[in-house]
Amino acid sequence: MKRFYPTIRVFGVLLTGFSLTMLVPLLLSWHWQDGASSAYDEAFLLTFVTGLGLWWTARREKRELKVRDGFLMVALVWTVLPVYAGLPLILQLNVSFTDAYFEAVSGLTTTGATVLANLDKLPMSINLWRGMLVWFGGMGLIVLAVAVLPLLGIGGRQMFKAETPGPMKDSQLTPRLTQTAKGLWVVYAAITLACILGLHLAGMSWFDAIMHSFSTMGLGGFSSHDASFGYWDSPAIEAVTIFFMLVAGINFATHF
Repeated sequence: MKRFYPTIRVFGVLLTGFSLTMLVPLLLSWHWQDGASSAYDEAFLLTFVTGLGLWWTARREKRELKVRDGFLMVALVWTVLPVYAGLPLILQLNVSFTDAYFEAVSGLTTTGATVLANLDKLPMSINLWRGMLVWFGGMGLIVLAVAVLPLLGIGGRQMFKAETPGPMKDSQLTPRLTQTAKGLWVVYAAITLACILGLHLAGMSWFDAIMHSFSTMGLGGFSSHDASFGYWDSPAIEAVTIFFMLVAGINFATHF
């Protein structure tokens, strides 16, 4: 069992960090009074306590991740993390575990398929959380981990190596990998802000502009309306969206 401790420790840190992202829709739910704050309270506590417990169990394990550990970490991120990402949907909307898991996986993998109906009537914070999942998945949770984990004294090189398709030599994983990952996220966030402003100027409310910018930059298809972009029937909004989807696609193609 102890041979899995390096993976357990790192995944515990990742899960704890992921729980903190739920504070954004939680605080906004309190502000908007949309009735979903209790769901985020419980989802945050469950995710945070689980992550902290995993880290505490293996906290004394200081070994660096090996290549096989990297593959296991990637598998855990893409299979276990959606379980916790779907908790707000289960707790607030009373959807089945299968539907919540599907929605979370669809968001994190930027697939964009949804099993939810009546999106216009969902709490605003739930739609925001769906958009955030697409945004996180757009740049890649592994790239985010590579940028953040070294700050905690944990190397992320093997995770990135396991996530990258095809053979990759150690010489290709330069010491600047962390700086590169940070730079990519800074650029990604800056373009997202520009997209938010563009959609708002084209006619969207600030909330819709933020939610759809997350979905646009992640190249996903989630929306806060059942009619999606047809809700506005606006060539200007569609033009802004197409432009930033092309920018996002070029950014991904250039760096990956």
